[in-house]
Amino acid sequence: MMKDNGTSDRLTWSCPVSVDQYPHVVMAHGGGGKLMNQLIDGMFARAFANPLTERRHDGAFAELPKNRIAFTTDSFVVRPLFFPGGNIGDLAVNGTVNDLAMCGARPLYLSAGFIIEEGLPMESLWKIVLSMKNSADAANVHIVTGDTKVVDRGKGDGLFINTSGIGVIEKEIYPQAIQPGDSIIINSDIARHGMAIMAVREGLTFESEIESDTASLSEMVMNMIENGIDVHCLRDATRGGLASVLVELSQSGGYEFHIEESAIPVRDDVAAACEILGLDPLYVANEGCMAAFIAGKDAEKALQIMKNFPTGQNASVIGRVMDSREARVIMKSRIGTRRIIDMISGEQLPRIC
Repeated sequence: MMKDNGTSDRLTWSCPVSVDQYPHVVMAHGGGGKLMNQLIDGMFARAFANPLTERRHDGAFAELPKNRIAFTTDSFVVRPLFFPGGNIGDLAVNGTVNDLAMCGARPLYLSAGFIIEEGLPMESLWKIVLSMKNSADAANVHIVTGDTKVVDRGKGDGLFINTSGIGVIEKEIYPQAIQPGDSIIINSDIARHGMAIMAVREGLTFESEIESDTASLSEMVMNMIENGIDVHCLRDATRGGLASVLVELSQSGGYEFHIEESAIPVRDDVAAACEILGLDPLYVANEGCMAAFIAGKDAEKALQIMKNFPTGQNASVIGRVMDSREARVIMKSRIGTRRIIDMISGEQLPRIC
């Protein structure tokens, strides 16, 4: 590590593993011998160092507060590995942190499993690892255990990452707690992540670059809970986009949702990209956007709390839960017509997370 003004440790973008002899990952980096230990010691252990990793054991020993925990896992196979606004590393951390936050849990610990394709540049791997560290620091979580495997060239598409997370439940939040009269609020504009990925894949250029919205929502959620907001349900609108999340929650909770198209923020460049590619922004993935179901009496207060965070500047009340046991989502369009929103049968954008 380098010292920053002699007072604090600072990791740099330069790969700490010697790249003179091995500028790319080779099969031996996953073989259990010297090269694997050099990779783990020089890169992963260095980036994710914390008191819980010092024992260098097959698992981490951690103490949890004496209450219930949430536990989640997710795998990330995004292509390309690097995209405007982020990379597979911060996506892996933020995605799992957000899954815990959606349960009303304060994220504490993560694991990280790496499936690395032979030939991946060490410098690229280090940038991804460093992004994971920075995202974990920002979310106040520790990466405490993990695993590394190397697969043959041409068999792994660069890098796949699995992250699992443990968090302490501050308030149990789940779909069946949705109630009639709840306000439906989203914290940000939609479809940015999916369009950031597709713009790179399709070679699209705009006056301003579309960047992914990948970010941790944990602090925002914990702030709402600490301020006594009556949060009934939260769900991050990742694969399948906002529409799929709303339909799924309507079916899980058993109520009818009414939403307003004009209340759903979509950036002009994102809307243009969607139009060019023939995509509906409602079904495009997000990585820093959640749908929050808040008791009507607390909706305005929740909205103001969201707007206090960078990820909540475009927060908007987009609809309401109706007192009807018909599980469906009805959207009022900008011209006043109404239509039922359904899930799409397949996936518009593969490999976006």
